[in-house]
Amino acid sequence: MKLSTFTNAKLVNLVLPAGSKDEILSSMAGLIAKSPSVTDGDQFLTDVRAREKLVTTGVGYGVAFPHAKSTVVRNVVFAFARTTQDVPFDALDSNPVRLIFLIAAPKETEPSGVYLNLMARLSFLMKDEGKRSALLAAESVEAVYKILDSAR
Repeated sequence: MKLSTFTNAKLVNLVLPAGSKDEILSSMAGLIAKSPSVTDGDQFLTDVRAREKLVTTGVGYGVAFPHAKSTVVRNVVFAFARTTQDVPFDALDSNPVRLIFLIAAPKETEPSGVYLNLMARLSFLMKDEGKRSALLAAESVEAVYKILDSAR
């Protein structure tokens, strides 16, 4: 599974202005709404906020995986952003984040295991300090894809 097949260049922002957690979620929802797989960015943002209230998706190491299953999502897709500065995100390790993967999946019709497999592969990739550093230094979408697709 190539992780880059679940995103596209329009869904990658390497200079997302830092802001509050909610501002980041809103910006990321606007980004992922550019995908034909997401039919209503505002509703998806509502779903992500509801999911975020359950437990933070800031997993540590400067990484967050906000996500939601939603009726306004046709296919599993994700947006990636790197913030220009650290952002407080209520992460499990209490550290701010700079690498954010917003993951969207259909509420009812998701192919078996794709959503969970994608999240697991991204999580595994982000446990690697070298990969996180490489994403922080990446200068192009192509460089991001190369890093993402290095996940086994």
